[in-house]
Amino acid sequence: MENLPLPEADAATTEAVKDWLGRFAACVREVDYAAAYPFWHDNIVIFGTYQELVRSRQAWTDTQWDNVWPRTEGFAFDLGNTLVLASPDGTMAVAITPWDSTGFHPDGTPFPRPGRATIVLARQPDGRWVGVHSHMSLQRGVPQDSHGKRPVKAR
Repeated sequence: MENLPLPEADAATTEAVKDWLGRFAACVREVDYAAAYPFWHDNIVIFGTYQELVRSRQAWTDTQWDNVWPRTEGFAFDLGNTLVLASPDGTMAVAITPWDSTGFHPDGTPFPRPGRATIVLARQPDGRWVGVHSHMSLQRGVPQDSHGKRPVKAR
């Protein structure tokens, strides 16, 4: 039995999702939780480095964002190597994307902190994309802990 081709998103959807990724990554770099909240559904379900399963954006902020964003810097998705899949009706999209950041050892020396993410987005009636699931993980061999100390800009 032959499979259908991958449901790759059209150019407009791909561009919109990559724009979403770029704008969200800017929030991470700025450690600006308040600016990042509208990118995500209130009842999001996620997996991450520090949590196996989290339900709700607030719990995600408290358990994952607080353990990562202020302790790292330079977060960015690799948009050139991002694949965007989409449902035929255009109401859901999946971004499959590598990312990079800088972590810090306890003595303050930096180290490369690359990873990868799968983000599921749902298009809202007003056309906005909202994240409904995220699974972010570090590449193998990357230290789990980072010891940076940047302030949270806004909660």
